[in-house]
Amino acid sequence: MLYVIIGEDVENSLSARLAARPAHLERLFALRDAGRLLLAGPNPAIDATDPGEAGFSGSVIIAEFDSLEAAQAWADADPYRDAGVYQRVTVKPFKKVLP
Repeated sequence: MLYVIIGEDVENSLSARLAARPAHLERLFALRDAGRLLLAGPNPAIDATDPGEAGFSGSVIIAEFDSLEAAQAWADADPYRDAGVYQRVTVKPFKKVLP
């Protein structure tokens, strides 16, 4: 089943994000390579594809997991959590309708 993982950043998270990004991406690449990643990306803090120093306000990941508990455990192990990037992470079941 698909699950959406919504991470909400703390204020001024850009430097911590950049430091933890390689480890964060490594886990996403593993999901992708296993055919389990539907999409992933950050939420720019301003209305721009490249927010520059404004940074990001959070991230969204939609991926396949065996259960809600498995998705939550994966989210709990995200390097962004350990680095203090996220102030809150929400994991919910997701049903793809379109496209």
